Amino acid sequence: MYDIIVVGGGPAGLTAAIYGLRNGKSVFVIEKSVFGGQIVNSPKVENIPGFDSISGDDFGDKLLEQAMGQGAEVTLENVTSIENLPIENVEGVTNPEEGFVVKTEEGDSYEGRTVILATGTTHRTLGLPGEEDLIGNGISFCAVCDGDFYRDKTVVMIGGGNSAFVESSLLVDIVGHLTILQDMPFFTADQKLQDQVLSGGEGKAEVETHVGTKILAYETEDADFGKKITGVRYEEAGAEKVAKCDGVFLAVGLVPENEAFGSLADLDERGYFVPENIVGTKTPGIFVAGDCCAKTLRQVATACSDGAYAAIAACDYLKK
Repeated sequence: MYDIIVVGGGPAGLTAAIYGLRNGKSVFVIEKSVFGGQIVNSPKVENIPGFDSISGDDFGDKLLEQAMGQGAEVTLENVTSIENLPIENVEGVTNPEEGFVVKTEEGDSYEGRTVILATGTTHRTLGLPGEEDLIGNGISFCAVCDGDFYRDKTVVMIGGGNSAFVESSLLVDIVGHLTILQDMPFFTADQKLQDQVLSGGEGKAEVETHVGTKILAYETEDADFGKKITGVRYEEAGAEKVAKCDGVFLAVGLVPENEAFGSLADLDERGYFVPENIVGTKTPGIFVAGDCCAKTLRQVATACSDGAYAAIAACDYLKK
């Protein structure tokens, strides 16, 4: 029986683990894919307090090392459900109904007196025909992971926010030609990021930009491994056009995956947790933190703040 089970090993979850451990609680962190969360896909991060510049992967490693160094237990599994612990299985709890069983896709069950849901988000897709089959086979989300596959080739970046331009800032040093397609009438990325990508220079890719576009379809042709992307068909100013390419990078936002926990915590119309008193939920002993919550700013700094709040709230709950 752990004092705190944290579901999610990103900045919010690992910060919660650190704060819980420093308050003398036993903490177990369950992460479904990679410790560090979405930030590990960013090759260069310049807005984390205390670091002029650090790769997201390095930052995630530091968080994990700090949490484990203070005694956190961790596992890589996918949580599928959380249930109230049967009363007869609870020992040493003042209110015996206050305990939970966290079950995973791998068939394991873990018991905790409290649970912090820091489930983060996953990449949004466009929902176009054939898209799912092309992910990992012509469609990518991570330039640092897949950029080298397109060295000196032509790629399309779909998106115009910070994520799109962070990924593009890496791609311009690798690919031969980069086309950026944005559905809004302007780019929403920080100006500094835009300047890094659009300023050009020796050794950098040719960059072509189009705003106010609507993506219509992926163009493909048959190949030995299935379908191969040859272009992106889009509409701009009422005219239908095609951006020829060898690959596509998607950066069109993130979506939460909170459906499995909707009976424990209220969700808004987009599926994000709606916290009570910053990190609370309608279920006593269940807390939420990070990008999986309804909020106006999703950054590493705000995720860490949520994690600290959630851990302290869980510790206060345990005291009561």
